[in-house]
Amino acid sequence: MSTLVRGVGPDFLDAVRTRLGSPTASDGALGVAVEAAARDAGAVLGSSALRSVTRTVRDELFGAGRLQVLLDDPDVTDVLVNGPRDVWVERAGRLSRVDVDLGGADEVRALAVRLAAAGGQRLDDASPAVDARLPDGTRLHAVLPPVAGACALISLRVVRSRAFTVEQLVASGTLAPALVPVVRALVATRANLLVSGATGSGKTTLLAALLSLVPHDERLVVVEEAGELAPAHPHVVRLLARHANVDGAGRVDLTDLVRHALRMRPDRIVLGECRGAEVREVLAALNTGHDGGCATVHANAAADVPARLEALAALAGMSREAVAAQAASAFDAVLHLRRANRRYVAEVGVVRRGASGDLEVACAIRVDASGATTSGSAWPALAGRLGLPVSRAELGRPR
Repeated sequence: MSTLVRGVGPDFLDAVRTRLGSPTASDGALGVAVEAAARDAGAVLGSSALRSVTRTVRDELFGAGRLQVLLDDPDVTDVLVNGPRDVWVERAGRLSRVDVDLGGADEVRALAVRLAAAGGQRLDDASPAVDARLPDGTRLHAVLPPVAGACALISLRVVRSRAFTVEQLVASGTLAPALVPVVRALVATRANLLVSGATGSGKTTLLAALLSLVPHDERLVVVEEAGELAPAHPHVVRLLARHANVDGAGRVDLTDLVRHALRMRPDRIVLGECRGAEVREVLAALNTGHDGGCATVHANAAADVPARLEALAALAGMSREAVAAQAASAFDAVLHLRRANRRYVAEVGVVRRGASGDLEVACAIRVDASGATTSGSAWPALAGRLGLPVSRAELGRPR
């Protein structure tokens, strides 16, 4: 009995799997199967031991095994496996090593393959790398040897469904107090927004908070690769991209979904992440009367957003001149997040064409690491667009 409580072996898991006869199971059915398998193994489990073993079995059969307890930690955003005893987690923007033993390289490979299968993807020697979304929304990336070296590499990014309010973002330091009237006005005036930043800088969190400010009589159509955006709003419909199955069929990409979104009577179209040729459809939509749209994009700084858009649009066959003309009229502002010791909105910029005709993002508001805000050359134009007093040239220090 004590052995079962500490952990379960492959034979016991096979016995439970056979009794379930289903790839999924309720907690009640799983508990019955675990109790029967334990009894056949000569063990009688008390109520607390049964709960413990059932939890372990569920993690092994339907979750991430010994990594599941880390994924369930509300403070963990990423779980990274470099080897059987080389596991790291990110909490509050900082990586730390954790004491987890996954067995050996074969066990890590088996875990990666099982997780990929749960996400509907194939992972084997013929296809040694995979990017998938697990049933609970967790994002999986895995690479097998020899591409990964001696051991399979697993990267798991947790998707949290909680939507933060603007006030909570201020309390956490993500949003400077002086920016609150600006972001509220951006939403209220139906400005088209780009939220930019590096991976893990908080783009999705900020966008969800902004969408929560949208009036409740408006319909949000959200297009995503994975269902990460969870705004506190009563009328949100989402379209999720789908990878091809193991036979190479069934793919539905973001470009297709943006086109579908236009036919769904959207008040606001939201693209969770602009990462490819779908930028062409987004620019077209925002130039044809669909105000209040939003998207996120990876960029190192607000000033780098034009180059990023040009690179993505090139995948759709758009010229640099066409991108400049389309983007300058499609997007009103860029909110750029920086990730240092914390995640925070570091700049608000205005999208426009420069003197040479090239696309540029001019600084309207800059925020330093302490939260102090100062205006840039584009503040008067942004203030006029939002109906805010231009006299707020110096936005002041945080309260």
